[in-house]
Amino acid sequence: MRKLAWLLGLSLFCLWGVAAPAGDKKDFFFKNGDRVVVMGDSITEQHLYSNYLEMWTVTRFPTWKLTLRNVGIGGDTSGGGNGRFKRDVLAHDATALTVDFGMNDGRYNLGAFDEKAFAVYMKGLQGIADQARAAKVRVAWITPQPVEHNPGAKGELYNNTLEKFSEGVKTTADKNGGLFVDQFHPYWAVIKKARDNGEKGRITAGDAVHPGPPGQVVMAASILKGLGFPTLVSSAVIADGKAVDATNCVITAVKASAEGVEFTRLDAALPFFPEEAKGILKFSPVLTDMNQLDLKVTGLKSGKYDVALDGKVIGTYPSGDLAKGVNLAEGALKAGPIADQVKGVRKAVEDKNRYFHDKIFRGVLLAGSKSPDFKGATGKDLEARRKELYDERMKEMPAKDEAVRAALTPRAYVVSIRLAKSEK
Repeated sequence: MRKLAWLLGLSLFCLWGVAAPAGDKKDFFFKNGDRVVVMGDSITEQHLYSNYLEMWTVTRFPTWKLTLRNVGIGGDTSGGGNGRFKRDVLAHDATALTVDFGMNDGRYNLGAFDEKAFAVYMKGLQGIADQARAAKVRVAWITPQPVEHNPGAKGELYNNTLEKFSEGVKTTADKNGGLFVDQFHPYWAVIKKARDNGEKGRITAGDAVHPGPPGQVVMAASILKGLGFPTLVSSAVIADGKAVDATNCVITAVKASAEGVEFTRLDAALPFFPEEAKGILKFSPVLTDMNQLDLKVTGLKSGKYDVALDGKVIGTYPSGDLAKGVNLAEGALKAGPIADQVKGVRKAVEDKNRYFHDKIFRGVLLAGSKSPDFKGATGKDLEARRKELYDERMKEMPAKDEAVRAALTPRAYVVSIRLAKSEK
């Protein structure tokens, strides 16, 4: 009965999660010039949802000067985050912080709710809040995501604990004036929808605790929606061979002909979706929900039309659909100039984050005397060498941040809408 009550109660939240709009009207939590630190446990240290957060943010705001550092540590708890705040948050002169703990704090207890563990969790969160307030760091307090075992498995009883801990996250956010971000219920809504449609296996991939790309893209999208992320990339309207509206883009060189229309489009943003997460699209329209790359073309004669970017066909649409408006994001991310640029941006982001994690965070800050870089040093000698190496390697980070910004430079491309070959 207990499990049934939990599932029924969660179903109500699921309905809310499905119906929630993609990116509400509140301001986006991240700002131009922010130095963002992403803190959490092993799920954060996987560098999946955090990379997706960063990719969506920088591609949506390519002119921003933004830095992001992931300081997730496997096995960590809110108390651990509180204890390392000075080293891992203040050291980066952070202006914004995301906090995602709870998975380990609940101690994987499948029985009665552990009030003592909850009190320790809340104490750790409050410690982080106190330090953030003193340092004037804005905080987004993120709930843990649910675990996903096979349907009916006893391990999913842990979600009772995680849901209670999520309530604790809201209490902390409300008490301290931070932003509460619920990823628990939207994440479960996707799982429930898949199961309702007959899915028997794990849809979020990875393991029950550590989602693979399909699950982590749901995490990232849920978090970004909670942060007020704008889903519009850009929108253009061409009517009777003329550009009549352009939002977040510039349209030039419009040329109409009997077979269609052609123009040059310069977008002020880019879409993003990780190809390795595409399995989730069977159950959730994350790609199109998070990326509105819209095009509306009226005045075309009846028929089907190929839409090409720099000569690469990304989709074929009936004239009626084009007249109503279509979202080009999915096709544009598969091939062509937008796909090529996004791949370049992603490489720069991942190179930067891999260097920071491997060479600085794990390679220096968390490394012990057995590391070859420290050659058996101990005590004060070890700490002196750690500081020296940290300072030396951190000098590389500005160039890596700049490589991301360089890859984001907006690029114009030619859009051609021509009668499909089958129509000729």
